[in-house]
Amino acid sequence: MKIKALLSTASLALLIGAVAGPAHAQIAIGHLADYSGATSDVGTPYGQAVVDTFAWINKNGGIGGKQLNVDSNDYGYQVPRAVALYKKWSGGEKVAAIMGWGTADTEALTTFVAQDKIPYMSGSYAAALTDPEGSSGKAKAAPYNFFYGPSYSDAMRAMLTWAAEDWKAKGKSGKPKFVHMGGNHPYPNAPKAAGEALATELGFEVLPPIVFALTPGDYSAQCLSLKSSGANYAYLGNTAASNISVLKACKTAGVDVQFLGNVWGMDENAAKTAGDAADGVIFPLRTAVSWGGNAPGMKTVMEISKMSDPTGKVYRPVHYVAAVCSALYTKEALDWAVKNGGATGENVAKGFYQKKDWVPAGMEGVCNPSTWTDKDHRGTLKVDLYRTKITGATDGDLNDLMSKGVIKLEKVKTVELPRKPEWLGW
Repeated sequence: MKIKALLSTASLALLIGAVAGPAHAQIAIGHLADYSGATSDVGTPYGQAVVDTFAWINKNGGIGGKQLNVDSNDYGYQVPRAVALYKKWSGGEKVAAIMGWGTADTEALTTFVAQDKIPYMSGSYAAALTDPEGSSGKAKAAPYNFFYGPSYSDAMRAMLTWAAEDWKAKGKSGKPKFVHMGGNHPYPNAPKAAGEALATELGFEVLPPIVFALTPGDYSAQCLSLKSSGANYAYLGNTAASNISVLKACKTAGVDVQFLGNVWGMDENAAKTAGDAADGVIFPLRTAVSWGGNAPGMKTVMEISKMSDPTGKVYRPVHYVAAVCSALYTKEALDWAVKNGGATGENVAKGFYQKKDWVPAGMEGVCNPSTWTDKDHRGTLKVDLYRTKITGATDGDLNDLMSKGVIKLEKVKTVELPRKPEWLGW
């Protein structure tokens, strides 16, 4: 059965319902996706991967013989719409888990998912979601929130660790200057305080933040501010679409700065669109390899991708591969729950605690090993840093540009952060 690139809620329900049979033989899953809002540039490949992965799971027998009934919705990155969908999912046929998305909506629902005992695997990596007991005093208890990959704060800590070493390696004297850039919004702001605190500790001069919106626009004024500030390292806290605008404007303005992108701030599509303005951006990769990388688990990713691209010719950016990992961790937590009392939210949450240094079956060499405990939801403190390398014109097909090496994602460093108690929830 051919699945189109983006499935509407109705068509997805019909597709899975047709395979699934009677409602009692299904496991209900909620899925929030941003295909049309401020983060749709990265939300689209991530959401598509979630849809593809669950369709592939159903094609291969479901969970314990039961099909997944996935209610997938484009909520346009709007918190009220996310809350309305949550009310639907937490009442009536209560879902066993939710694949969530943004920081503002995830944080708005944290208390509710804890009360209703519904595991919430988000696309937000805000550190506030990592303290299941609220014991740190820095965040409210989030016992049902999970995500795959390092938190925004830990990714920023890793990039600042690299930046401090980079400054010394270049033989520079004096204090390097660091600036946080992004929208005045819960997502870009999530790691701001943690990052600035470590920057100060590492000897950076921390400059006043520069604000730019989550949507593309003319950010010439921000680039002139960045240039006059004398910043050496700048963190881009937004998703790729608005970051591209900044990168292009800053290249035009002749800004000499090392940009550090957050996990959603750079990808292969962004590199293609930004062209040489994206050359040299440092950003964290959540998976051990990117699309087409040399790893046994890439075969599984390719099979999953065929659920919406039977030709196998579409290039999938880093967010697609990371979402496959997120969905398969959730799948294995569901597997455990079905075998240990049933697919209730409470059991599914326990399923996340059953393994240490855990890679989903069939994803060897793709998903980085993760460990969640009932005391600490920082799944990993290993951060792989990559640099974009642009060596020519980026017009043309992305597959060709990647295969010819016109666009490269080069590994720079792996930073293993210490599991500091004082960094939990922050």
